[in-house]
Amino acid sequence: MGDTHLPKRAKDLPAALWEAVDAADLVVHAGDWVDEPTLDALEARSTRLLACWGNNDGPGLRARLPEVARATVEGVRIAVVHETGGRDRREQRMRSGYPGVDLLVFGHSHIPWDTEHDGLRLLNPGSPTDRRAQPDFTWMTLRLEAGGIHDVRLHRLAPPSRQAGASAKRR
Repeated sequence: MGDTHLPKRAKDLPAALWEAVDAADLVVHAGDWVDEPTLDALEARSTRLLACWGNNDGPGLRARLPEVARATVEGVRIAVVHETGGRDRREQRMRSGYPGVDLLVFGHSHIPWDTEHDGLRLLNPGSPTDRRAQPDFTWMTLRLEAGGIHDVRLHRLAPPSRQAGASAKRR
């Protein structure tokens, strides 16, 4: 996940995302937390947390989190960063900017992204609380195994106005 912007954009993370956090072996957050209580809650509920700070994160979060978080999990070399610049030639820039990385998770745009270039998988999970111009709130799950990235899934949660409309149509 990334770009949670709590409590400015929402009061809490969606319940379905909390369920995914509780089930995960590793939780990744690509910055723009805004408040430290969200970090505290994710640290308390995550088996393991890999996270960085974003451009909207103040001194308290920046003191607790790196600008770029790194780990190797199941043979996959991961980096997590908030900003990657514009979309033009992003894959090439990140490949040269993150040598030796297999998976780069990033945020900032609130736009889901899933591409691969020269052995580097780039993922942006979007935002579970601030969809901006996107149709849905989003986050991602995936499985790491034997040096590979598998089963990448973008989870979508419609805004309440569309959820209410869908419920009314089912009646």
